[in-house]
Amino acid sequence: MKTPNSANELVLTLDCPEGAGIVHAVSAVLLEHGCTIVELKQFDDRRWGHFFMRVHVASASGEPLDEEALRRDFVPVAEQFKMNWQLGQHAAKKRVMVMVSKFGHCLNDLLYRARTGELPVDIVAVVSNHLDHQRLVEWHGIPFFHIPVTKETKPEAEAKLLELVDRFEVELVVLARYMQVLSDQLATRMAGRVINIHHSFLPSFKGAKPYHQAYEKGVKTVGATAHYVNAELDEGPIIAQQVVAVDHTFGPEDLVAAGRDTECKALSDAVKWHCEGRVILHGNRTVVLR
Repeated sequence: MKTPNSANELVLTLDCPEGAGIVHAVSAVLLEHGCTIVELKQFDDRRWGHFFMRVHVASASGEPLDEEALRRDFVPVAEQFKMNWQLGQHAAKKRVMVMVSKFGHCLNDLLYRARTGELPVDIVAVVSNHLDHQRLVEWHGIPFFHIPVTKETKPEAEAKLLELVDRFEVELVVLARYMQVLSDQLATRMAGRVINIHHSFLPSFKGAKPYHQAYEKGVKTVGATAHYVNAELDEGPIIAQQVVAVDHTFGPEDLVAAGRDTECKALSDAVKWHCEGRVILHGNRTVVLR
């Protein structure tokens, strides 16, 4: 029995207009390069005429796979079917920057899951407009950056953020209850590379204390939505959602506690699926191949 060598396993993710022969063509190239398929997920969106695929491969012989040669020989197939595609190492961790304000539950959850290896990420920096979580972040051995934000200093603050993105070669920014709205310019520049979390009461309960507003209305579920950030506030493509049933016995504080749990789970799911190459953006929707 061969011992799996995840360090030399690859993930190919692609999407293209639907058509005959896509799976056959992809599989043929993989076979030519000595790949065996570990996992394959696909979806043919017949309503929109679009095809999506994620395939995780390993070496059939145990010998190292030649990623560059596979990438070179896949180009003609990608051009033939007009594919958007990515190929990368299965075991590679994404370089992630987390942004947070005063609420620390999502930050704590991400730090723990990254530390235990549950998330395939390397949290390279944490940015906050407050100092509340500096000691926690530095205890984890992660650089902490305090960037205050006001209406007048927002352009300067975002310039500092982009400088950090470049300096740390950040591949994904996670807004873990970061209570500042990113500018349209920043959202556009970082399209598909910023994930945000918010409670699903939006837009039903806007403004301060949404859980208290929900309590007054007698809601029967609370939940959270993780999504990509775009120019439309809290309306970017949805990646993951969590809900939990509540009832009349839940006071405002109980709803807040239940909401925190759903926020942590939805955000960690979204980060995990993104970093594993399971999320494909298509217009204002996502296809999550899991």
